Amino acid sequence: MPLTADEDIKALLDGARTIALVGASDRPDRPSYGVMAKLQAHGYRVIPVNPQITGEHIHGEFVFRDLAQLGDPIDIVDIFRRSSDAGQAVDDAIAIGAKAVWMQLGVTDDAAAARAEAAGLKVVINRCPAIEIPRLGVAKIDAATD
Repeated sequence: MPLTADEDIKALLDGARTIALVGASDRPDRPSYGVMAKLQAHGYRVIPVNPQITGEHIHGEFVFRDLAQLGDPIDIVDIFRRSSDAGQAVDDAIAIGAKAVWMQLGVTDDAAAARAEAAGLKVVINRCPAIEIPRLGVAKIDAATD
């Protein structure tokens, strides 16, 4: 079952440090652009993934083509894609050994969620971490103490 209880979602966010944002945009009018900035301001390292702008930078981070290119361990793969494209991002998250997948507001794929859970990943569906962090009182990450 996807995480729905506030304490479970808070625990996931409290334990995460690195988030891959699939579908990141370099356009300030796009929701993923603002969410990335909010997550960074909270102390997370956010790695943007978007094959259309690979090699560019968003909020100071290099944009990667796909999750397979990432060399760092990923705590959460945050999916800013259409529901019909979410399954591939989930499969890629499983393949790189991510700890969790997070499908953004409006993004749902029950079959992909089931695959992620079967592979041992935590799953959040149809929520936004930038909304959940202040709502749940997630402590700001202090890089100096990690």
